[in-house]
Amino acid sequence: MAWAGWPAAPWLWVTGCGLLLLALVLLLSPRSCRARRGLRGLLMTRSQRLLFRIGLVPGLGPRRFGKAGAPAEGTWRRARGARGLGQGLAEVPRCFSTLLDQQVQQPHLEVSGSQPRLSECGNSGVGAGALLLTGPGRYSLYTRTWLGYLFYRQQLRRARNRYPKGHSKTQPRLFNGVKVLPIPVLSDNYSYLIIDTQARLAVAVDPSDPRAVQASIEKEGVTLVAILCTHKHWDHSGGNRDLSRRHRDCRVYGSPQDGIPYLTHPLCHQDVVSVGRLQIRALATPGHTQGHLVYLLDGEPYKGPSCLFSGDLLFLSGCGRTFEGTAETMLSSLDTVLGLGDDTLLWPGHEYAEENLGFAGVVEPENLARERKMQWVQRQRMERRSTCPSTLGEERSYNPFLRTHCLALQEALGPGPGPTGDDGCSRAQLLEELRRLKDMHKSK
Repeated sequence: MAWAGWPAAPWLWVTGCGLLLLALVLLLSPRSCRARRGLRGLLMTRSQRLLFRIGLVPGLGPRRFGKAGAPAEGTWRRARGARGLGQGLAEVPRCFSTLLDQQVQQPHLEVSGSQPRLSECGNSGVGAGALLLTGPGRYSLYTRTWLGYLFYRQQLRRARNRYPKGHSKTQPRLFNGVKVLPIPVLSDNYSYLIIDTQARLAVAVDPSDPRAVQASIEKEGVTLVAILCTHKHWDHSGGNRDLSRRHRDCRVYGSPQDGIPYLTHPLCHQDVVSVGRLQIRALATPGHTQGHLVYLLDGEPYKGPSCLFSGDLLFLSGCGRTFEGTAETMLSSLDTVLGLGDDTLLWPGHEYAEENLGFAGVVEPENLARERKMQWVQRQRMERRSTCPSTLGEERSYNPFLRTHCLALQEALGPGPGPTGDDGCSRAQLLEELRRLKDMHKSK
């Protein structure tokens, strides 16, 4: 027997549930801090705080500034940026000067370069949020609402069950007093620990699985003092909360315009983070996201090769999708990387080597360097061994996304030069065509 006053028709139930879900999505998807006015703004803020306190959504707590000796309590609890959850970037003008005044004095960790300001970091010439054409709604939900975090948590649980020891077998690289340790996380991601072996200090890059990163920290017997995030996506930044809570003096670095979770120290192009003997330079490489950064570990202090931690900009024989930019933007970012030395070691954010080299064989079937690399990669993957690092010199020989200047590739795929004779537009169009073909190839 139906309750009195309740609709009996099934379509009314479905409509009601749908409207309720839509209301929740609108309520939990803030537009900007200026929009937090009136009843809607009050409810939106209150609901986010409640979700943060019960643990459903990380980093949405109130902005708290603690004592000078506790940076984890005296920093932004969430800085999601102009497109992120919580809209932390809009709060920077009111609290940024306080944050700078309350930085902990650590003799082993310094930042040099221009101090980040909204006028400098807020606009780097990126297109207005171009999204993947095949699923702009899904990407928006992943990056702008709490549903993205829930999806990331599901991915994390599945990967831990499927790969209890990681998806690949990795080997650390040892230099003179410096150690680079790849950590396989999720289904194909890589996090990294960069260790000053003399000072026993460590920097984590893109720690998406805090449990795996913490296990490596404890095994190495080092102190985590900094987290470097290349971009906001959960599979690269999902571990920031747990690690920053566990290591109270740990700083979280990244781009302020990308909405990095638990960001405490914004970086701009060419800023340098110093940890012991480690000198790590941030390079702005927008395209995959609007505020994407790559990190270059200078090899000069330890007399070894420099190391590039490329996030989702550059993979072995591939590059990331252009979610928040144009082909011209991505081309400029790839050219930034191309300006580095051939012996620079490439440490990418994903294990995509075999799939990417398969696509490279489609567009350049006669490339002998690609064929040799493919044979080596297949032997590695048969034993589930990691394929990183590569070198930029190798990538120039077979990575089609770094070879848009090659005449053979232009003749096979690209348009002719424009009427002005400038090859920049032609290379950008070729890059866009390569990306389209890559997506059709169903590789990652």
